[in-house]
Amino acid sequence: MDSRLQELINEVDDLIKALEKSEEDKAGAIAKVAANHRLGAVNLVHYAELRRHDIRKMQNELASVGATRLTTTEPAVIARLQAARNVLSAYAGEELKYRGTEVSDAFALADDILEEHATTLFGESSEETHSRIMVTLPSEAGEDLDLVRGFADAGMELARINCAHDGPAVWERMIANVHTAAEEAGREIKVAMDLAGPKVRTGEIAPGPAVGRARVTRTDTGQVITPAKLWLTPDDLPGDQTPPVPADLPGRPALALRVNREWLGKLTEGAEISLHDTRDAKRRFTVARIEGGGVLAEGQRNAYISDSTLLEHDWEKTRVSGVPATEQRLRLFVGDRLILTDDQAPAEPAPGWNPRISCTLPEAVAAIQVGHPVLFDDGSIAARATCRQTTPEGHTEIGLEVTRARPEGVNLAAYKGINLPQTFLPLPSLTEEDIEAFRFVAAHGDIADISFIRDEQDVAFVLDTLEKIAQESDDPERVRNLGIVLKIETIPAYEGLCSVLLEGMRHPNLGVMIARGDLAVELGFHRMAEVPRLISQMAEAAHVPTVMATQILENLAKSGLPSRAEITDAGYALRSEAVMLNKGPHITDAIRILHTLSTSLGRSQRKNRQLLRRIGSWVPNGNE
Repeated sequence: MDSRLQELINEVDDLIKALEKSEEDKAGAIAKVAANHRLGAVNLVHYAELRRHDIRKMQNELASVGATRLTTTEPAVIARLQAARNVLSAYAGEELKYRGTEVSDAFALADDILEEHATTLFGESSEETHSRIMVTLPSEAGEDLDLVRGFADAGMELARINCAHDGPAVWERMIANVHTAAEEAGREIKVAMDLAGPKVRTGEIAPGPAVGRARVTRTDTGQVITPAKLWLTPDDLPGDQTPPVPADLPGRPALALRVNREWLGKLTEGAEISLHDTRDAKRRFTVARIEGGGVLAEGQRNAYISDSTLLEHDWEKTRVSGVPATEQRLRLFVGDRLILTDDQAPAEPAPGWNPRISCTLPEAVAAIQVGHPVLFDDGSIAARATCRQTTPEGHTEIGLEVTRARPEGVNLAAYKGINLPQTFLPLPSLTEEDIEAFRFVAAHGDIADISFIRDEQDVAFVLDTLEKIAQESDDPERVRNLGIVLKIETIPAYEGLCSVLLEGMRHPNLGVMIARGDLAVELGFHRMAEVPRLISQMAEAAHVPTVMATQILENLAKSGLPSRAEITDAGYALRSEAVMLNKGPHITDAIRILHTLSTSLGRSQRKNRQLLRRIGSWVPNGNE
């Protein structure tokens, strides 16, 4: 026998033994999983062990003798290795070492198990695709049944409700509309509800001066296209009775002002209003229309107006009110210093002073150590902790140095997200508000999407909480069968994915969501070329269905026109058992296009495997 062939046989045998040893070592964790996850748990452990080895040289040598390259081993790891070993045995003139259906049928069985799990969790998929379309419902879905009908008609197969917004009353109406639309469409549409988990955000920033702008729009040469607009209403009406600004106004929004009712009543169409704005610039506006208890006035120049501004008509004056305070932000550049504090006093931006801003979770400030990165607003600002101190009042302050921002600087507003990729937060994965929402989901929804998962302890807390809710419920079996989707969005969850999955597989109805947005912030955008794929492969090895999320067809949903890159990205996302679309004015178009892509690609791909269907375009006079 060729010596290299014998070495290759030995290497494959050793690798199989290593996988079998890993199964023995994890026997305790495997024994705890639900019965329907038993094969997946064993295969997951095998796959995790496989990925601890560098087998690139072995892959190339196996390919050179016509054996599998082991590039799609996820569904049945040990069976694929055993099949490769059989090929080597045939070359060596030996009797096949492994026989039986456990080798020949292992892939088909794994595919069937994964599809069964996906159907239980997400519902049936269409016959031509393996992926479902999940759509995030806007608040309007609670009031507008036709909107939800449009989503269903376009191809929505799962509805997602973000529990960080609205409340139980609105959620109930959303769910009722989804059920009505599903019944009319003649198919099931399950409802997934997203629990936010602890949110680390910037605190309040003190409001700026109450100054509003009435602004024209101009061509590049300075010609006015649309005028500046004032919307004047009586100042003696309660806020909820104030006539709204007309919705049909072109150009920039009208500046809403409240004025004396008697003065307002003397205005007629064509009447002139004059004022000196906050820059002491004289401006004139002409009444364009009177309707619904309000007066629209238009001018050809920009005007800055505050609550102290006087409007004059026919020698009579009135002082305006109702101008909202401006929203202040901190302008940050690379190299700037910033203080993050647990003192909840509003930030007071001031030139020449190091800006200071609070964090909505004081525990996060306490946990940050010198050297830790601190990321703001989806990573648009990156900083590093340089020092920490305690003030005489007992507040903790973390000194930060900005390490990344756009050259022109970045504005940091109040209540923007803070990511702490290297800081362990001593917080449970579910807040008290989340647990209340969890109870609602268990009673009304089909799936709970769980945020802020970091390790198996977080997963155990979620499952234990679910069991407590079941014991309190009038229908405990419904609660125990609730779908649970673990959102993989933190570095610890990604790095400990095998343990997170094994713990989650104690629950029979399990999935994972690949939250690419938060992962990109925490890991860095350069890792997004590989990390979603690696998570998907690990989940496939566990026979656990996945949801691919964040920014899929986002340009299309927001602007009505997709980019070329996001169409390719959507094609990759459709390898998952579900794909999540976010909200946008053109979301129905996005659903429709994703449904078309899903139907087409469903005939050509299964997870990471290319299915070689006939390509009619390459056949003379053929049709694809």
